[in-house]
Amino acid sequence: MILYTMMPIELIFPSEQAEESKQKLITYQGVSMLVEQTDSDHVQVVRILSSDPQHYLNQQLCPGAKISFANLGGLSAL
Repeated sequence: MILYTMMPIELIFPSEQAEESKQKLITYQGVSMLVEQTDSDHVQVVRILSSDPQHYLNQQLCPGAKISFANLGGLSAL
């Protein structure tokens, strides 16, 4: 099935509230991103919220990358 629409995918296929409650907006190394806590020691990058293309090329910040809480010295919650 192909949908030709300008509507965001979140409006067409709404996600469950439980998934969204685990996600947080943070700033890490000057880059705003959406992360999800995977366990007590790590977060996983879900989405980068930046307009700078260089941030998307950084392997440490790409979606799916895990960041340890020990490395979160430059972390600030939004």
